[in-house]
Amino acid sequence: PEVINGRTHKATVVDLMPWVEYEFRVVASNSVGIGEPSRPSALLKTKAAVPVVAPTNIGGGGGSRSELVITWEPVSEELQNGEGFGYIVMFRPLGSTTWTKAVVASVESSKYVYRNESITPLSPFEVKVGVYNNEGEGTLSSISIIYSGEDEPQMAPVGASALSVSAAAVEVSWLPIPWNRHTGRVLGYEVRGW
Repeated sequence: PEVINGRTHKATVVDLMPWVEYEFRVVASNSVGIGEPSRPSALLKTKAAVPVVAPTNIGGGGGSRSELVITWEPVSEELQNGEGFGYIVMFRPLGSTTWTKAVVASVESSKYVYRNESITPLSPFEVKVGVYNNEGEGTLSSISIIYSGEDEPQMAPVGASALSVSAAAVEVSWLPIPWNRHTGRVLGYEVRGW
């Protein structure tokens, strides 16, 4: 820190973080050296301010049919800048001009699930997540593209056939279900026998 003239008895400390407790010490110095520091001052909390750091790692996707799952990495306490901290989640279908806004009032939250029967499976959404506290709304993240939940496969595999390969094994084969933009990827098959 800047050295203060010996005849001065007060100083303004700048570039502190909002809504953080600080304590201060004073050290006297002269041409011989530096003396012992004073006892620490009482704890003093700086005033609150609008948060300026947006959540990171905006992601999501998955979930059930008719759901849009949005996730983010929570903002650490020292960057919340005041009481009443929470998140603002904004999203819209890709190509739309109107944003839907939701408020998540929990400091610990890292997820928001929007449910609406009109959402078609695997629909792309533009998403951004911001922050607020009692002082006002802060910064929003950059836009991320997240897809709504998938639907269950709507058709059964075709062309199922079985071939005996030994006294204790049968090889079963079928044609794969093609990828469908509305239901999504097939992650696996279940083979039943009786």
